[in-house]
Amino acid sequence: MTEQKCKAEESKVCCCVDVGTIIDNEDCGVQFEQVYATEQQAEEALQYLTAKARQAESDPATIKSAVTKVDDGYLLKADFEFSCQAESMIFQLSTR
Repeated sequence: MTEQKCKAEESKVCCCVDVGTIIDNEDCGVQFEQVYATEQQAEEALQYLTAKARQAESDPATIKSAVTKVDDGYLLKADFEFSCQAESMIFQLSTR
């Protein structure tokens, strides 16, 4: 059996890391911006994202959104604010 030794540049991969250093609850928000060809597509995307946010939340997430006409289509801007960073991470992963 060979012993694995960590080098400084490998420390994030092979050594222990305290979860509190990764999830510190300071970033609970997610900002989303995307241009769609039609207003209907933008509204459908907002419905999809809202459903995903509702699945991830434990307490109601605050969602602020707007669909505006731009030169090349319709811009959807949405801000999602969750009660903790873990929920925002779950939301982001669920939309990929």
